[in-house]
Amino acid sequence: MCGICGELRFDRTPVDERQLVAMRDQLVHRGPDSFGAFVSPDGSAGLGFRRLRIIDLTPNASQPMSNEDGRVQVVFNGEIYNYRTLREGLIARGHQFRSHSDTEVIVHLYEEKGADCIADLEGMFAIAIWDDRAARLTLARDRAGKKPLFVYRDHRLLAFASEMKAFFHHPDISIEIEPESVPSYFIYGYVPQPATIYKRVSQLAPGTVTTVEADGRTATRRYWQLRFPEEAEVRPVTRADAAAGVRARLTDAVERRLESDVPLGAFLSGGLDSTIVVGLMSRMMSAPVKTFSIGFEGDAAFDETAYARLAAAQFKTDHTEFRVTASAIDLIDTLVWHHDGPFGDSSAIPTYLVSKLTREHVTVVLTGDGGDELFAGYLRFYAALLAERIPAAAGRAAGAMLALVPPPPNERHWLARAQRFFRSMSLPLHDRVTRWNSLFFDDLDALLRPDFVAGLAPIDKLRHIRGEREQMAGRSPLSQLLHGNFTSYLADDLLVKTDRCTMANSLEARSPFLDRELVEYAAALPDNLKLQGRRTKAILRDAFPDLLPPAIDRRGKMGFGVPLDAWFRGDLRDYMRDLLLARDARYADMLSRPFVENLVARHLAGRANLGQQLWSIICFEVWLRRLPGWTNR
Repeated sequence: MCGICGELRFDRTPVDERQLVAMRDQLVHRGPDSFGAFVSPDGSAGLGFRRLRIIDLTPNASQPMSNEDGRVQVVFNGEIYNYRTLREGLIARGHQFRSHSDTEVIVHLYEEKGADCIADLEGMFAIAIWDDRAARLTLARDRAGKKPLFVYRDHRLLAFASEMKAFFHHPDISIEIEPESVPSYFIYGYVPQPATIYKRVSQLAPGTVTTVEADGRTATRRYWQLRFPEEAEVRPVTRADAAAGVRARLTDAVERRLESDVPLGAFLSGGLDSTIVVGLMSRMMSAPVKTFSIGFEGDAAFDETAYARLAAAQFKTDHTEFRVTASAIDLIDTLVWHHDGPFGDSSAIPTYLVSKLTREHVTVVLTGDGGDELFAGYLRFYAALLAERIPAAAGRAAGAMLALVPPPPNERHWLARAQRFFRSMSLPLHDRVTRWNSLFFDDLDALLRPDFVAGLAPIDKLRHIRGEREQMAGRSPLSQLLHGNFTSYLADDLLVKTDRCTMANSLEARSPFLDRELVEYAAALPDNLKLQGRRTKAILRDAFPDLLPPAIDRRGKMGFGVPLDAWFRGDLRDYMRDLLLARDARYADMLSRPFVENLVARHLAGRANLGQQLWSIICFEVWLRRLPGWTNR
């Protein structure tokens, strides 16, 4: 796992190697073990690299890595899980290797197939390849979007990096806020790709290859895209065969992710997905699995550690548990920095902390990321389908009655979920689910200043799925929801959070549930094997009954949240007020100060639970205060 960056000049100005090194060293947390840089003979292209040693710990595996004559140069962040098979084939065809790394496989595969080689790779990756003979840069990203790759472009140059902070001090890169992205952030808590919060900075889409010629001509294509079958094309399969298919593929996926030349462990939340992953690991590893979990003080509704301990006991793991208190808010500057801007998912707090403490024991962890997206693990999927069957009049009556009930203690209370359900059940399918999962939806206009909105294009609240409409056409409602979740919430929130928080601590995270074979197999399964009434992840439970303690199999979905509602009324009350009610609050240029003040008052008075919304504004304000210093060091 590593950090990569680079530059391609279009203006005949040579790449400044000192500046390339400065970009590279902004990513030191992603690769503290070694580093490298390359500038092409004509000075038009440069590649930078920071290394976290995982496989082949020798200097032979250092990057940038070249072919024999130096004409092909590769920097690569991630892991290629089928590299041994590819290596054997390349050796049989006459290629010579000087290392045992997966990077060298990419070098020789590119020699044979050019940019088409990317489709042969199975794993998580962001790759940059400079072909000196063709004067061409190739950029590629893995299928699910596990590994990030950002691109800045103007008429003078193209720059790329694993994180946007690599651009902040480049003298030829202008970092400016993109106003068009601000509404998106407050709807979702993130900016949907390919956009970012900065002008002229975009994300390379998952499953995409881009080639850039020396004169700036660019070609981009998708080499992979998630495809759910249309309703009429869904093939029948017996429950027994489907369970066996899921079990075989997930077992293989876990086994492929156990290869490491450094210590390895797993995050264990006590939920279904991480429990299964740890159970499989315990059968494959000779020593006890090192497992790590985190809990919260302040609200028992957010603490899963009892279930994690139950799983750890069943599989006899070497278990370590951490606790989070409200003082974790001190991390907010760190989290905003590592996300390169505001990030509205407060579960970044425990993710960062468990990553930091885990890194004291291991260098690689397996996670359960992706299980909910493949097997319909979120209750909002069930709720979305249920809403289709409730008469509109009955829904309006229930919603009106629930609106009169005082707010529950937190947003995980059954009453809070019922209130959210009936407030939105009459909306069209995608509007309904977006509203359930958004920070600001109906009240977005009240949050944003009218004069700020006047300078923007019309706000599209379904922007996160707009580009996927064609792939959703003809699919069942559940398949549409799963597709939208996989291509937006998973890629733009969950995987971003995991990548930034683990790599901030030089920890590599691997996700067996995002294995391509498993993803494609699960997508093709009939809906009733994924969601049976309120029974989520039905076929996954059927596939692993021997690995699921009854208490974990029976428990409902909790999610990895933070008790912000309680914290902002307790230990963090003064912090929130001092920041958001300050006379010099930076957010006031774009957001309505009276509206924000009203949010604070309503929350403190207990008239509403607005912890998540307040957190998003706090992150936004902290970013606005820190950004000038980021770009003027």
